[in-house]
Amino acid sequence: MSQGNMNLTLKVWRQKNSKTNGQLVTYQLKDISPDMSFLEMFDVLNEQLIVKGEEPVAFDHDCREGICGMCSMFINGRPHGPKSKVTTCQLHMRSFKDGDTIVVEPWRAAAFPVIKDLTVDRSAFDRIIAKGGYISVNTGNAQDANNLPIPKPDADAAFSAAACIGCGACVATCKNSSAMLFVSAKISQLALLPQGQVERTTRAKSMVAQMDEEGFGNCSNTGACEVECPKGISLENIARMNREFFAANIKE
Repeated sequence: MSQGNMNLTLKVWRQKNSKTNGQLVTYQLKDISPDMSFLEMFDVLNEQLIVKGEEPVAFDHDCREGICGMCSMFINGRPHGPKSKVTTCQLHMRSFKDGDTIVVEPWRAAAFPVIKDLTVDRSAFDRIIAKGGYISVNTGNAQDANNLPIPKPDADAAFSAAACIGCGACVATCKNSSAMLFVSAKISQLALLPQGQVERTTRAKSMVAQMDEEGFGNCSNTGACEVECPKGISLENIARMNREFFAANIKE
């Protein structure tokens, strides 16, 4: 083993599909560089499995830059692992020690059924967005839209909410599997901007109704979602969503 490299024990959730039972399977990895990302470490594991003629571990990934939100792994009991405000692809093996045992599981929520191994179906988020996470007003080209006067605090709050990448860590860490942080971020970013006012009276009601239909639980009020969110989305958005929802019902 090279100096500074690590030997690790991985306990990885293996499950053929949502209709079969899964189990943790133990793998041994040797000579892992601390400079590898967590997903690169999984690439090494899969290369070894393929060489042995075994089925590689299925996991989601795309940008590997903390942008797409696909790298959804529950690592040692925490979404995206032990570091705050990073996605799994931004987590490096230097966060672990030689000889560590690392348990890796998929998001666990009824609304996120397992497709295979560590890959879950998060299309419920897409259906929620389709119910109101858009604007219909024609604002012209980019220059026209940028000419709309927006108070700096509102612009900053909208930008912070828009940073949500829809990874589902909030759902995975919530004991009720609530999606309220995700939904509230999408509602907030549009409610704060003039472009989002056309659908404002229907957006919150429609998106919340779809969230409930998908089977997500109620907010637990523990704040775990904000703590584990890789983008630090604020709980203030949930309060804003509740106000939008109540206002829409009163107007109706």
